[in-house]
Amino acid sequence: MSNSGNNESGDNNRGGMDTDAELSDSWWERVKYYARLAIERVEYGVESVKELLSTLTSDERCGVMLEFEDLDPEKFAQLLVDTPHWTEWMG
Repeated sequence: MSNSGNNESGDNNRGGMDTDAELSDSWWERVKYYARLAIERVEYGVESVKELLSTLTSDERCGVMLEFEDLDPEKFAQLLVDTPHWTEWMG
């Protein structure tokens, strides 16, 4: 009887476990998605962007704003002019 493929606990370590890289990729894809939504919401006003961000974790909010600035610097600048205290949303 061969136990090749099993570790000491009897588990085979195959399937179902996310690696840190996969979790990171998943998190970043979610952040990029929300950044695109935030960019679209600028057209509807600052409160619309703030409402979207309020549904996210603080890490996600920070990531969204960084990605927002990278994707559309002009709209990001517009948001900063309209809301100079936007960093208060990050907490």
